[in-house]
Amino acid sequence: MKNPCSSESGWSLSRVRPWAAWAVAVALLAVAGTAAAFGLDEASEVAQALAAKPYRIPRDDLPAELRDLSYDAYRDIRFNSAHALWRGEGLPFEVMFFHRGKFQTGRVGISEISERGIRPISYERGDFDFGQNKLTPEAWGDLGFAGLRVHFALNGPQYKDELVVFLGASYFRALGSGQVYGVSARGLAIDTVGAGGEEFPRFTQFWLERPAPQANSLVIYALLDSPRAAGAYQFTVHPGAQTTVDVRARLYLRAGVATLGLAPLTSMFLHGAIAPRAGDFRPQVHDSDGLMLALGEGGEWLWRPLVNPPQLLVSSFATGQLRGFGLMQREREFSRYEDTEAQYQRRPSVWITPQGSWGAGRVELVQIPTPDETNDNVVAYWVPQTLPPIGEPLELSYRMQWQGDDQQRPPNGWTVQSRRGHGYVAQGQPDARETQYVIDFDGPALRALGAQDTVDPVVSASANAQVLERNAFRNPVTGTWRMTVRLRRLASSQPVELRAFLQSANHAMTETWTTLIPAD
Repeated sequence: MKNPCSSESGWSLSRVRPWAAWAVAVALLAVAGTAAAFGLDEASEVAQALAAKPYRIPRDDLPAELRDLSYDAYRDIRFNSAHALWRGEGLPFEVMFFHRGKFQTGRVGISEISERGIRPISYERGDFDFGQNKLTPEAWGDLGFAGLRVHFALNGPQYKDELVVFLGASYFRALGSGQVYGVSARGLAIDTVGAGGEEFPRFTQFWLERPAPQANSLVIYALLDSPRAAGAYQFTVHPGAQTTVDVRARLYLRAGVATLGLAPLTSMFLHGAIAPRAGDFRPQVHDSDGLMLALGEGGEWLWRPLVNPPQLLVSSFATGQLRGFGLMQREREFSRYEDTEAQYQRRPSVWITPQGSWGAGRVELVQIPTPDETNDNVVAYWVPQTLPPIGEPLELSYRMQWQGDDQQRPPNGWTVQSRRGHGYVAQGQPDARETQYVIDFDGPALRALGAQDTVDPVVSASANAQVLERNAFRNPVTGTWRMTVRLRRLASSQPVELRAFLQSANHAMTETWTTLIPAD
């Protein structure tokens, strides 16, 4: 699974399959003649009509010379920023577009919504600088676009920074002030696991609502299409120190799916404190270091540190009520990474809060082995317990917060770091059957404890493991609390689920730290 790509944002190119419904999307222009008549309801009418018809593979109209570009040659095609949408009108937001080519082969239609109605934005070859490429753009006609990026004065009034990018399938990314691109989001994930192969739905059309001169948010509508689903989306983007994206979606299934992943997040984890990598000068390499969940039952918070597993690893967290989940980058110090170029300490965390009840279901975490940091190998999404009948709408609303140093945490205490090592037998040699974990916790509940107060380590493991030792003590250097756990796996052919937290006087003082030791 590759990262989606922006040639000027340092992303890697995506190899996702280019599903599209371009021809049908144009019909939406006839639905609403004015901006006042256009909204999610109108976009949903088109999505519903689209879902009622057999999926049509889009016409392949990309010139061969664009398809055959090398990676570097494609990166050499750049949009002329002087031609940005709304640049000459002094509006707070500006929009630039991505050229089709190489891996980004699908056509995306883009229109502007204003008080005058809906205006399709036509491809103009003069809007692009083709660099050193020897191409014949005069022969291409209207190619449409591969995607778009929105600019806003996020870090100061002197320059409009990239704020949000939509590029590749249904992928998008946003930034808060001081952040650099890391984790990405998607509109929908279908059969990431649990079936014969993943299907990548694709945004085929965008409508940009023209902002007012003093606007502090931007509304974007999108039409999604794939062989087994169609949908309409509304994204309301609020830039800031932590940029917020409010999402409303209406989905229609064409056919059954094994795993419908809602509000999916995609990230990269190569190695970290829990599993360092020999030979890499960087202590850690990851866009996210853990999955955090807030579950309805008893207000429990869970933390699952990410790993780069030796084989595909899928974990599920069932709940009758989800209060939130996210892929988080908690470790924010440069010394944790020592990478002056990648700046992993500035990668955002993304926290998703359901708006209204999502009902029962599960958060699924998929971790895929990767040899390097060029691959997105972590996916997390919500899977509803029940799906609507074919053709009936599935409505979904949620808030996404793209967070930096100030990020969502449990109210009492949380994991600061997780480390793993071998257990040792009496002769001092490592025992492959034994594993030791060292987990540091911090938070207001722990900081409020007095010098004489103690905490208890609460540890539980699945039947395939024996917990040999558990300890909890205050770290005299940092003031945090350290838990150590040593366990023995009884059968290497079976996985082990481990859960641990700190409590005092029968009150939980921290989130529940949890990990899965996969079977050999």
